[in-house]
Amino acid sequence: MNTAVAVPAALLSALSFGIGSVLQQQAARRVPAAASLRPRLLLDLVRRPRWLAGMALVVSSFALLGLALASGPLVLVQPLAATDLVFALPFLAWRRRVPLTRAEAAGILCTAGGVALFLTVLPEPVPGAVPDIADWVPVLAAVGGAVALLAPAGLRRRGTTRTALFAVCAALLFALLDSLTKSTAERFQSEGTGAFLAWEPYSLILVGVLGLTMSQSAYQAGSLAVSLPIIDTLEPIGAVLIGIAVFGERLAQSPAALAVQMLGAAVAVAGIVVLDRSPLARV
Repeated sequence: MNTAVAVPAALLSALSFGIGSVLQQQAARRVPAAASLRPRLLLDLVRRPRWLAGMALVVSSFALLGLALASGPLVLVQPLAATDLVFALPFLAWRRRVPLTRAEAAGILCTAGGVALFLTVLPEPVPGAVPDIADWVPVLAAVGGAVALLAPAGLRRRGTTRTALFAVCAALLFALLDSLTKSTAERFQSEGTGAFLAWEPYSLILVGVLGLTMSQSAYQAGSLAVSLPIIDTLEPIGAVLIGIAVFGERLAQSPAALAVQMLGAAVAVAGIVVLDRSPLARV
């Protein structure tokens, strides 16, 4: 593990994703609702310069996240990567020439402080082998089953419910994508070009396209005040759980340290919800 690489890369990934998501949502809201979960949604969006700018930032975010995951465990990287609006909101406030509100400042402090508290008692990671396909089967079945149930349900709803269901699907797929990215990076580190013979690099394409379609459908269906809190909380939680189940990563071992981690996570989630509901993220 190389925290000198993992931590800055995860924070830069958060910055890129936060600003990119806002730009993408602003463009996606202008697409007709009939395009949700259809290829025409992405075909329409690629003709919009603002969406392309947001996509460039999201791609940069994914590359930085891959670098972070190649250098550190999911339980370290994902909480840091979930701090996207801690960096994006001050930037957006500067661009719009408005001051941060007290609520926004409190949200930034809660998110940053909660993540810091969570990480202070994180145990040293234990090096492990690249997971076998058998280790992935329960996770793939759980995520695939949830998306297969929730996505059609979202199509039958409107408004906030539609947005929330699509956002849950996007968060689950992004958590899976983060985990597959780590597995792919570890394969390239241990096997070199032989990693192209494994299934993980190709699964990234499928899961990435599905996750992108779900997130854009969520952005198109409603406000970021609904979709981003769901994605920003469920994605890191899901990725950490997959890290524990598939990669054998660990949370705190003692009851006291685990309580500190849970408190830090709760404070961070509260801060994320406050930040994601800021008008700066929705305009």
